[in-house]
Amino acid sequence: MICQWCESETVHETSNTVYWEIPDGTKVIEIQGTPSILCLECGMNYQTDTTVKEIEDQLYLIDSSMLEKSMKYETLMAAPRLLKRNYFDFSK
Repeated sequence: MICQWCESETVHETSNTVYWEIPDGTKVIEIQGTPSILCLECGMNYQTDTTVKEIEDQLYLIDSSMLEKSMKYETLMAAPRLLKRNYFDFSK
């Protein structure tokens, strides 16, 4: 794996607390234990594009009014979906 910021190979997988605005823009939630990449060279701690897409899709597909202000990544991803997939994603 290579750092997306400095292209160093001194990266490892970790988890981190992140803050995410829900799609309707009404609130921000804290997501604990989010899969992340930590670069030991430049110090950047970030989420992969795949993780970002998974979180954003999940937030579109669940009843966001039921979200707590703070929750674990696994809890968010296990929340029941209202739709099977994100029909608003035209990148596929």
